[in-house]
Amino acid sequence: ELPGRKHRATTAWRPAEADVPHWVGPPGKAREGRCTQMGEVRTGQLYGVARAILTPAFRFAWNLEVTGADRIPATGGAIIAPNHLSVIDHFVVGASLPRQITYVGKAEYLDSWKTRYLFPAMGMIPIDRGGGSAAERALNAAARLLDAGQLFGIYPEGTRSRDGLLHKGHTGVARLALRTGAPIVPVGLQGTDDVQPADHPFPHLFRMMRVRFGNPIDVFRYAGRSDDRLLLRQITDEVMFEIGQLSGQVYVDTYASRDRSSEALGTEQASIVTAEAVPGAELPTVDAAVAAEAASSGSDTGSRRRSSAEVLGGAATR
Repeated sequence: ELPGRKHRATTAWRPAEADVPHWVGPPGKAREGRCTQMGEVRTGQLYGVARAILTPAFRFAWNLEVTGADRIPATGGAIIAPNHLSVIDHFVVGASLPRQITYVGKAEYLDSWKTRYLFPAMGMIPIDRGGGSAAERALNAAARLLDAGQLFGIYPEGTRSRDGLLHKGHTGVARLALRTGAPIVPVGLQGTDDVQPADHPFPHLFRMMRVRFGNPIDVFRYAGRSDDRLLLRQITDEVMFEIGQLSGQVYVDTYASRDRSSEALGTEQASIVTAEAVPGAELPTVDAAVAAEAASSGSDTGSRRRSSAEVLGGAATR
């Protein structure tokens, strides 16, 4: 059975054609350049077929262990937030989910014959990173999907971790959740960097990968506070804490770098903290990050900085 046909009316497996952005970029770009290369391929049109083929193939080629998939909301929009270790992460998460997921990806993927048709057909929305605010366009595209009741995938670290450590999250995941009211589902990936390390063109077969879905983080009670920088940082740190609990990675309070030289930073950081991650190990407190964010925004929260867990657990009484 192809996912989406039986449940289209009840679970909104695939967005209505009018609800799916097929190109995210400056006005006019959708009719020229990369978009014309897509031909008749539309966003997500092959997702059901690809899932029916890839899911059993994944389970044959690798030992794929999935836990917590029942924590994914059966209907409605939700943000899927995994750690990012390998280019194969997109496919591993997609093969582990009971519903279709969509990502926003760089339009440069359309320049390669290997990914020009495959990625959009499997649910990637290409975004032109030039000619204005790419981040704002991506946020708008994601909000449309979530408002249409879809799953949207976002990597809070922003890029792959080349050192295997869990890096500081960007606040876009929190901003998107506050804007749409969608819950954030933290995801911990293990072993994907062993299957396909950075800069390796092909994956290694017959190795273990784990996908662990956490409990959804509901931020609906904070609606209307999307401009509160302190709250954005606290929610993001809570998401990263939960991801760390699921992935067992060591956390470092620095952003992941897209430069290969970040590997040197990872080596230095690993010499300070335990190099081997232990599942369930506690991450450092976020009080320092909260204090820095408050200082940069000029806000005064008193002499004691609350952790993100306290904010998410008790701020509803405000």
